[in-house]
Amino acid sequence: MKKIIALFSISLLFAGTLVSAQSPEVTKAKEILDKVSEVTKSYNSIKADFTFTLENKQADITDSYDGTILISGNKYKADVMNAESYFDGETLWTYLTEVGEVNISNPDPMDEMSLSPSNIFSIHENGFRYIFAGNEARDGKEIQIVDLFPEDRNKPFSRIKLYVNKANNHISKITQIGKDGNNYIIDIKKMETNVPVEPSMFIFSPEDHPEVDVIDLR
Repeated sequence: MKKIIALFSISLLFAGTLVSAQSPEVTKAKEILDKVSEVTKSYNSIKADFTFTLENKQADITDSYDGTILISGNKYKADVMNAESYFDGETLWTYLTEVGEVNISNPDPMDEMSLSPSNIFSIHENGFRYIFAGNEARDGKEIQIVDLFPEDRNKPFSRIKLYVNKANNHISKITQIGKDGNNYIIDIKKMETNVPVEPSMFIFSPEDHPEVDVIDLR
């Protein structure tokens, strides 16, 4: 019995040591993420130019595409990989410019499995454990790195790395590490805040594209 109690005490001591050792990194990560959320939510809108990269090191594949995004609240308009996406908070229009087709759907936010235009600046706010992973210099700026680990182990990725500009608390890069070997990287090249927006910017207009085939998936 004494041996069991002794082993139990040692286990508690070891576990307590681990928690104590990790807590500064966890605390620092939370401080960084709280600042990111506070600053991001203070803007009426965000417009960003970015590079989206699909990377698979095992298969020696790296494909990159330039894109733009305009976000206001839960609304967005994104343009990347020959597709324009319009989301007004309820309806999503995906305009495939090369084939002249637009798909209409009502996405369920709970079904989001990976990076989405609607959550790239707020993905850290729900469903993740986090830890501070260090600093690096990038283009003369001090960048803070936070690793996010999904609480739902059924997610198709094992980790998301957030790169945060310490000077303004803006996310400058996001890397999603896929379980299938595919990594998705969003590198923010330029970011503008509080740009003027109108509700019509987040709605696809068939009248402006009379030649487009409309496929309603709702």
